[in-house]
Amino acid sequence: MSAQQQDQYEYGNFIADEEIKPASRRFTSYNPTTGKVWGSFADSTASEVGQAVDAAHAAFKGPWGALSPTRRGRLLMAWGAKIAAEADRIAALETGQNGKLFAEMRAQLRVAEDWLVYFGGLADKVEGSVIPLDRTSVLNYTLREPYGVIAIIVPWNSPTFLTVMGVAPALAAGNTVVIKPSEVTSASAIELARLAVEVGIPPGVVNVVTGLREAGEALVGHPKVRKINFTGGDRGGRAIASAAGQRLISSVLELGGKSPNIVFADADLDRAEAGVLAGIFAAAGQTCVAGSRAYIQRPVYEEMVERLRRRAAAIRIGDPMDAETQMGPIATQAQLAKDEAMVKKAVAEGAEILHGGERLRLDPFPEGYFFSPTIIHRLSPANSLLREEVFGPVLAVIPFDDEEEVIAAANGTDFGLASGVWTRDLRRAHVMARRIEAGTVWINTYRAMAFNSPFGGYKDSGIGRQNGQEAIYQYLQTKSVWVELSDEVQDPFVIRAGR
Repeated sequence: MSAQQQDQYEYGNFIADEEIKPASRRFTSYNPTTGKVWGSFADSTASEVGQAVDAAHAAFKGPWGALSPTRRGRLLMAWGAKIAAEADRIAALETGQNGKLFAEMRAQLRVAEDWLVYFGGLADKVEGSVIPLDRTSVLNYTLREPYGVIAIIVPWNSPTFLTVMGVAPALAAGNTVVIKPSEVTSASAIELARLAVEVGIPPGVVNVVTGLREAGEALVGHPKVRKINFTGGDRGGRAIASAAGQRLISSVLELGGKSPNIVFADADLDRAEAGVLAGIFAAAGQTCVAGSRAYIQRPVYEEMVERLRRRAAAIRIGDPMDAETQMGPIATQAQLAKDEAMVKKAVAEGAEILHGGERLRLDPFPEGYFFSPTIIHRLSPANSLLREEVFGPVLAVIPFDDEEEVIAAANGTDFGLASGVWTRDLRRAHVMARRIEAGTVWINTYRAMAFNSPFGGYKDSGIGRQNGQEAIYQYLQTKSVWVELSDEVQDPFVIRAGR
């Protein structure tokens, strides 16, 4: 199926096992490949958001809370298998909305099963502990208990993958969720919720409300929402953290990045070339971990830059549903405009375009949101392109001389989500891993992720961790229980030694 062969879709909210049409308002979604209308969704009001939260709260207090952890885990595993079986269908919906390659979206749908199997397996392995008190007549133990309703707010670039990263540990811990997907890619979250019901997850455990800013603010501010998981830009993250702080609830925030990809002269240049390209152009730069700053040691700088320029010029751009396409469009008109504006700003500040830097009009998609793979060089250290996240296929290349120089440059940003280091020197690799201020350091690889390895940011790139055992504890709170076992009356006015 090509990007041109599509129907127009219409969705409502998904609350407590049924799709509910909006009371009044809808918003329109566009296909970035064609620039044409893709479909429409409920533009939820605060009242409609409240219905979803109430359903989630009722499920938490009712059937979901009554299930054993083992049973919860088995249902998550079954949900993962169902999602994987529907990968092609849902991936096509996602590609139609965000323009990313169908092959990438399908792979993310399929790998979602690994996350649900992993966290499903962890569900019955959450244990408390017995505290060895000095007061020997007391049994003191801890319980780890869920919060209740968790708000999951998801961006458009990897909708299913990022939804599952938040939802899987939250549900495994015993919470229920209300998902608010991006208005750009709202369809897949509703499809996932339908599949959850099909495998037996009780109504109200997984709910979806779509909409714009009002819906998001209503969800974050609802008194029955006890924790927030947000993936998106740092400005949105600050607003959510502030709103959560006012309510004295916590949040897990995975925010922006300006990740350095560092190539030393002793690196395997073939592997480094592939890694730098994958880090920025494989997803059209529309990933939070995009390696948008390539620092290349001076002895190999000219050769490496020419390799990158030549490969960028050969990237096949077009229909993301076509298996031959290597890069699709930018997801939205607003993001396309941002890409253009940030490139112009970088040039105005003294940088030069080595390749690309412009919108593309492709036949047969003249209204599509395509932008050329862009490489920019000769940037001063103060250039805005080295500090601000683009979220598009724009790579800055910068030469460096030694470790101290590149560490200072790599850390010279408010972000700290990810980084890459390419070298054959074992000592250098570990020194760089320790000194780079980022939540993930990839050495001789890039853009790798696993369900059992923690992921999150330093500095302005976020709070908390997703994936791995750390993730499930983000959704549990600890209770300390004290049980006096002796029959002796504890007179409050008698003080005994050793008690």
